[in-house]
Amino acid sequence: MESDNNSNTAAGVGLLLRYASQNSLDESSQKQIPRSGRRERTPYRNCSHTVRVFEVLQSLRKDGVLCDIKLETDDGTVVYAHKVILSSASPYFHAMFTTFEESTKDCVIIRELDSTALKLLVDFIYTAQIMVTEENVQVLLPASNLLQLHDVQDACCDFLQTQLHPTNCLGIKAFADLHGCMELLSSSESYIQQHFSEVVEGDEFLSLSSDQVVKLISSDELTVPSEEKVFECVICWVNHAPTSRKDILPKLMEHVRLPLASKEYLLKRVEEEPLLKNSLECKDYIIEALNFHLLKSEQPGTIPKTIRTKPRQPVGLPKVILVVGGQAPKAIRSVEWYDPATSRWQPGPEMSTRRCRAGLAVLKDSRVFAVGGFNGSLRVRTVDMLDLSSPSPCWVPTVTMLARRGTLGVAVLDNYIYAVGGFDGTSGLNSAEVFDCSTQEWRMISSMSTRRSSVGVGVLNNLIYAVGGYDGLSRQCLKSVECYHPSTDTWTPVAEMCVRRSGAGVGILDGVLYAVGGHDGPEVRNSVEAYRPSAGIWTSVADMHMCRRNAGVVALDGLLYVVGGDDGACNLASVEVYNPNTNTWSMLLASMNIGRSYAGVVVIDKPSHFNT
Repeated sequence: MESDNNSNTAAGVGLLLRYASQNSLDESSQKQIPRSGRRERTPYRNCSHTVRVFEVLQSLRKDGVLCDIKLETDDGTVVYAHKVILSSASPYFHAMFTTFEESTKDCVIIRELDSTALKLLVDFIYTAQIMVTEENVQVLLPASNLLQLHDVQDACCDFLQTQLHPTNCLGIKAFADLHGCMELLSSSESYIQQHFSEVVEGDEFLSLSSDQVVKLISSDELTVPSEEKVFECVICWVNHAPTSRKDILPKLMEHVRLPLASKEYLLKRVEEEPLLKNSLECKDYIIEALNFHLLKSEQPGTIPKTIRTKPRQPVGLPKVILVVGGQAPKAIRSVEWYDPATSRWQPGPEMSTRRCRAGLAVLKDSRVFAVGGFNGSLRVRTVDMLDLSSPSPCWVPTVTMLARRGTLGVAVLDNYIYAVGGFDGTSGLNSAEVFDCSTQEWRMISSMSTRRSSVGVGVLNNLIYAVGGYDGLSRQCLKSVECYHPSTDTWTPVAEMCVRRSGAGVGILDGVLYAVGGHDGPEVRNSVEAYRPSAGIWTSVADMHMCRRNAGVVALDGLLYVVGGDDGACNLASVEVYNPNTNTWSMLLASMNIGRSYAGVVVIDKPSHFNT
């Protein structure tokens, strides 16, 4: 019997055998005898067990069953709970119930803690769920900070970050600073700098202290259309409480970079401001600014460097490419935009009228202007404007040009919009005009030496280049180029291109002027050439993959984008990208939603309401 029992035992899987002669050996000499053909077992796990247990605990808590602690707030609200559950979730409660005198009590009064927040946070401890809203976030954040419930604190900060708006961002910044939410503080500071023009229009700005205003306007990263906006907001802030604030004005003006404002603005607005006339220190800043303009034109190398002559260098918003109107095959209203971060095209605010062969311009304050063009019946002199800073942007008519212009070139220089050449329905134009945003008026400037319709225009080194086009008289496409000097109101010729190009796209990248595609009569080109002012000649670069004319060209993130156009047979939805470092072209994987030529194309800061 004994031998039978031994043999049965030996047949067991994984049983430990100790031979009689080995009783004195250590554990390392013992042998495992595995069973063959069986898998190693894993523990049984019920994934819903913890959830069900906490559901029961929450139910017990709601009924006051087996609870060993009552939490009471200043208003008399009582919340029942279990010490062990609270301690497992909150370091605050863990210390309270294991170290301090509250560990022996069954009721604890928590001072200066909102009762609504306490109930929500205890519910969160039991359920892992909480709804952060505009109504409760201001009590939840400090309460979760006190109880060291970091998940809820992060949820509150994330919620506030999504709520940032020019009307509340200063308050959110102060709230984040008060409660040590560093990521939210950084985000709100960046938002304020990027939306400065809208922020200073609100009541929160007028309530800032002088030190807070100084900190804001002294930032190098402030995004402003011009320094004039900074000056105006300072004057507005002082005028809000002039009796107590007028003596602080010199302290503020020290950080307004008046030399960067236009000379005309200094003479007509700043010098005439009553608050400055009574301050000798402020007058010194005006004199410094006027001297800066005098030296810039006569002795640029002698300009003194101060904090007020240093241009601001804002950290911009993400950029997207905006494409407006065009021909597909008739004039269209549609607008779309491309986000390089997602490689996707999305529809944008549709124009109120059909428009192709127009010029497109964007100003620093996020206003986009569609200038002139063809509406399907007539060449027009109308101008429509899209304010991207508006929560619900839509195209609205604005001041019309002096002449009808289609297939014109448009450029922005020093916040002025220039409309160059074009076709009025009868003949090509050599005239040009400029729009002054401050006076809201168009005025004619000197005419070019040559009539140019389908002209490409670009701004480089504060000069406006008019590239190629069609003169309508010789019935030839042009390879001539001329540039406009705003300071002298004159056009001067520069080196001719290597070949004739009408309808060429023009783009500026890293100080180089590119003429892309175009046509010479029936021949549509895929060739590209580049002009460097220092060399004074045009040189060929790599050809595009496709022949294109009437395409839009913009520079973004060190690359040159050529958008749409036509190949002589059909309108194109494709986009090509040029890398100057490798002198190579690549096709963008995402094409536009519609093939279009003669479209307006610009790069804009991505508005917050442009969602992907």
